[in-house]
Amino acid sequence: MAHDHAEIITAFIAAWSRRDPVELAAFFCEDGVYHNMPTGPVQGRAAIGQFIAAFIRDWSSTDWEILTLMADGDKVIAERIDRTIIGGKPVDLPCCGVFEMSEGQIKVWRDYFDLSTYLKALK
Repeated sequence: MAHDHAEIITAFIAAWSRRDPVELAAFFCEDGVYHNMPTGPVQGRAAIGQFIAAFIRDWSSTDWEILTLMADGDKVIAERIDRTIIGGKPVDLPCCGVFEMSEGQIKVWRDYFDLSTYLKALK
């Protein structure tokens, strides 16, 4: 089962390059939670889709490189470098996502990164 969860998260990370909030939100359980740590948690697939749409509005491209992917039971941890072009500026952001899975979908995603790294790149 952990192997399947790792494959689902690998597909989820790859899907970000398509920047489709509906596709990305579909990876979550109906009552799933996305907690982008610099902000408060967002709950529910529809709310997550809206949050993602607003978050990526100014992105012209993104490609997330997985550095480390580990799965244990219903938990998956993905260390990444998110390479994004935002308003014409490149942002290379080290991140670590912790996922809790349920029935092949994301129940909870907590994403950790240094907000100052993100903001400095946008200056």
